[in-house]
Amino acid sequence: MTAAPRPRTTTRDPDELAHRLTAWLDMRLPGARAVDVTVPASNGMSSETLLFGIEQPEGAAGPGAGHLEPAVHACALRLAADPAAYTVFPVYDMARQYRTMRLVADRSDLPVPKVLWLEEDPGPLGAPFFVMERVEGRVPPDVMPYTYEGNWLHAASDEEREHLEAATIALLGRLHDQVPAGDAQFLALPGEGDALRRHVTAQRAYYEWVVDGLARSPLIEDAFDRLEELWPHDPGTPVLNWGDARIGNVVYDGFEPAAVLDWEMAALAPREVDLGWTVYLHRFFQDLTVAFGQRGLPDFLRRDRIEARYADLTGHTPRDMDFYTLYAALRHAVVMLRIAYRQAHFGEVAVPAEADTLILHHGSLRAMVQGSYWDRAT
Repeated sequence: MTAAPRPRTTTRDPDELAHRLTAWLDMRLPGARAVDVTVPASNGMSSETLLFGIEQPEGAAGPGAGHLEPAVHACALRLAADPAAYTVFPVYDMARQYRTMRLVADRSDLPVPKVLWLEEDPGPLGAPFFVMERVEGRVPPDVMPYTYEGNWLHAASDEEREHLEAATIALLGRLHDQVPAGDAQFLALPGEGDALRRHVTAQRAYYEWVVDGLARSPLIEDAFDRLEELWPHDPGTPVLNWGDARIGNVVYDGFEPAAVLDWEMAALAPREVDLGWTVYLHRFFQDLTVAFGQRGLPDFLRRDRIEARYADLTGHTPRDMDFYTLYAALRHAVVMLRIAYRQAHFGEVAVPAEADTLILHHGSLRAMVQGSYWDRAT
């Protein structure tokens, strides 16, 4: 992990994007300019992010009533991935993300950045995008992971991390309880069966897209089979799921959540889909850290504490969590396989004889399929 090249996150020219963004902005705020346009080093491999400021002439009108304050207004722009750049996902629905963020802001007390504009025409920047207010703060890093030494979260005290953990799990509880599922029906996935069956069916379709014309993963297919054996008797009433529910998608002011980001995986699903993702995505980083000889953060975001906190907050005791953590590890494996094939496409890695070895967490996923992972996990 320490020696592998970081996968490229964009094939676009930031300077060209800045020029085109200024031209687009001038049509919405006459005379305004986009300034200090940057691509963050942490830019993901899905939708892309641009950070910029808006410099306005005196008295210029902003989105909605009035004008943007201060004179240089800090913004972030989420841009659909370049369809010619071997994208991580087959579809990038920016209108869906924009609508989700507006819904969560309107119907809950979660700190969601205010969305300013949605542009569905791919002409101005080459793909649809939306603009939101930028919230200042700090984000637990993915590279190197926050479980490694040398970052602010690892250096924090146990009490500070416990506060962050409790506040973050509270985000999930409030989201699931406060946003009416009826208002989020536009996030219902197509297909037959209940919300959980549709969610898993969509993941199967995504896997088939990833391996189309390429080597299949016997491990991922075994994991799908194991899901059927563990299928919950009663998945419960679906709620609005954040989708990518992990601390790396939260901006923190100190140790308090200041902004909840990245809603592109939002869907109607059982509560435990979000909880399983939160549990496993931390385990993914923790396992990698231990494999490289560090202790990591073994007492942080433990499965038992997450389940207990959530139950205390909502009155809903998480059920079938072996199923949902396996499902999270499986979903993450499909994404990792796509990213590996994307790296191979750009000549960054060679494809090995066994596709399963492209999945960084193939060992933990195999242990989950075999039912032994949580026996040895700490």
